[in-house]
Amino acid sequence: MNFKLRTMTVEDIPQAMQLKDAAGWNQTTTDWARFLSASPERCFVAEYRGDIIGTSATIIYEGRFAWIGMVIVDKQYRGQGIGTALLERAISFLDSQRVPTMKLDATPQGKPLYEKFGFISEYEIERWMLNRTAKENALKNGPTSIEDVLLIDREVFGADRSGLLRSLAQEAPHLTLVDQQDGKITGYSFGRLGSRADHMGPWVAHNEDVAERLLNLFLLRSSRELIFVDCLRLNPWAVPLVKARGFELSRPLIRMFRGTNTYAGQIRLLCASLGPEFG
Repeated sequence: MNFKLRTMTVEDIPQAMQLKDAAGWNQTTTDWARFLSASPERCFVAEYRGDIIGTSATIIYEGRFAWIGMVIVDKQYRGQGIGTALLERAISFLDSQRVPTMKLDATPQGKPLYEKFGFISEYEIERWMLNRTAKENALKNGPTSIEDVLLIDREVFGADRSGLLRSLAQEAPHLTLVDQQDGKITGYSFGRLGSRADHMGPWVAHNEDVAERLLNLFLLRSSRELIFVDCLRLNPWAVPLVKARGFELSRPLIRMFRGTNTYAGQIRLLCASLGPEFG
């Protein structure tokens, strides 16, 4: 099959959204714009006869590590090496930039492919989903400042992603939550307005009580019928808390990395990730 790989542009977003919608994913045009804004010339498409039939995207976080996401292939063209070619293009680009570590979230089906490229498993993630009756919620305010949160998140995540988190807070201030005790930040969470659901993450807490307060407040602040959260299996609080509130298991994921993983972050504080799009 004679398809062409090239750099993604803003003009490709509508067709990329069609691929995403066909796959049933939750991303929005704003999410694609976040990729292209953070990583110009670092996102790729597979083109065949003028149509976009596959995508892959990367973000380099502070030169410490890079994230690979949005690897999608049109269903009718799967099994012809397109996904592998898009992944190879992303890895080749990141290698050329001398990025020491690459990370991604793999499905169990995709894990063997990533292992062939040298990725190894770091920890397990589970997507949990809540279906409920949609409710009206006029509350749109958020914290007056998140600058201290951004400094903490750099240590939790392992690299600076302040631009991305500021974008989330600007779009959904009512889902940007900060827990404080005696003037000290003890936890925080952000929310993303997906095409299908509100997505809670990252969700960070120093103890179970903080984790519970943040989850309860997120559920009050969101007005959507459907909510996603990608919980770390190794976190002792996250899965029991969401199960107790009626969430159901949607799918497993595996956080994988290739390279040194020098900046692994403070995983013990992480209840849920930002998501397979961005890490």
